[in-house]
Amino acid sequence: MNVITVASRKGGAGKTTLCAHLAALAQAQGHKCQVIDGDPQGSLALCNRLRADAALPFATAERGIDRALTLAQAAGIEWVFIDTSPTMWVVVQEAIRAATLVLIPARPGFLDLDAVRETVKTARERNKPYAVVLNACPVKRGTREAPAVAQSRAYLQHEGVPVFAGQISHRASFSSTLADGASAGEAEPASLAAAEIAKLWTAVEKSVAAINQHHAAAAATASLTQGQAA
Repeated sequence: MNVITVASRKGGAGKTTLCAHLAALAQAQGHKCQVIDGDPQGSLALCNRLRADAALPFATAERGIDRALTLAQAAGIEWVFIDTSPTMWVVVQEAIRAATLVLIPARPGFLDLDAVRETVKTARERNKPYAVVLNACPVKRGTREAPAVAQSRAYLQHEGVPVFAGQISHRASFSSTLADGASAGEAEPASLAAAEIAKLWTAVEKSVAAINQHHAAAAATASLTQGQAA
């Protein structure tokens, strides 16, 4: 089971929006998915309720992240998407510890970039793969990124922080489609918003495949070493 934890110390970074759109897209592609709302504010829960009959399997973190994940695995869930609160309280740390991959949304600008540090530190301490997603960015003019986006990307790369190669732009449809009970890909499949989320999801899938392959190789090596030692 693959666990995608969306975390950021900064409020308003776009955690819930990314989590909801990615989960809906993964489900639409035939994956068995579940969403977990780890934020007491309950924004992801609201988004999921608005989907009505198309709602994804859902859980909260009220009784712990580990319990929710154990139940998800027992139900045969393939992908779990966890939304978190803008803190580093215990539930967020549990969600990061349980993650296959941690996505850290950040708006271009020094306030969000500074807030990235604490989430990165937590992921590194737990040896969890992570990447920053530049979110709510100025829309590209042609193929050129806005100066603020390019500067943010350069700063993160200089700090040794992995960054999603694309961007999620500031588009009203990201929130309006969720309010209407759908994702951008479902409501507006030919839109630029849908294309940006699809590109991010492709990057997530490739990253998780590489992570799982690495873990499998490490486990095989460890098993061989133990066998030789015996």
